[in-house]
Amino acid sequence: MKLTKRKAFKFFRSYYDVYNELEKDKDKIAFIEALLDKQFLGKEPTELTGIAKFAYISQVNSIDSQVSGYETKTGTTLGGSIGGTQGASLQEKEKEEEEVQYSIDFSSLLDFINTTTKRSFKTINKSVKQSYIARLKDGYTKDDIKQAITNAVNTQYHKDNNNQYLTPEFFSRSATLDKYSQTAESTMIEDPVVKMAMELNKKYENR
Repeated sequence: MKLTKRKAFKFFRSYYDVYNELEKDKDKIAFIEALLDKQFLGKEPTELTGIAKFAYISQVNSIDSQVSGYETKTGTTLGGSIGGTQGASLQEKEKEEEEVQYSIDFSSLLDFINTTTKRSFKTINKSVKQSYIARLKDGYTKDDIKQAITNAVNTQYHKDNNNQYLTPEFFSRSATLDKYSQTAESTMIEDPVVKMAMELNKKYENR
């Protein structure tokens, strides 16, 4: 089978964050080169050392998952073919793993939003659910979503507006998660809403 050349791959936010943590240009270059070589050539990094090697290892599961997904999707490897039933079974396994990795219990999430914001949303529609899944694929976590909800209700702006802008769709946006998920805990105000929200944390985390 003719080798299929890969044209693109997803550059996750976690790759960018790790890249920015590297202080020396040589380490940044080494990390990016190793990432590109693996994604486009299937080449394992053998010359990485020090902090650059550590940075790559921290992302290796995500990198390997992408490469595996590409190979099963195209029926080829970067070094030859895999084809047939083997390729099909690997593709099914990859799909199952992805569904587990990016699954959300939307019933629990809706309960968490309603309890925290003191609102009464009836449902999370399909497009908004897809946005939440997209955020997980972007590299955000369920904890980021939960923290953003908890922190947002404690800002003066949303208190003054009776949380009218705090909707399920609002918390599915990357801009919202960037703004509120990293708010320092010291700025959070202890009140019954927060306490009730925190009681739901474990239920939401374990879904």
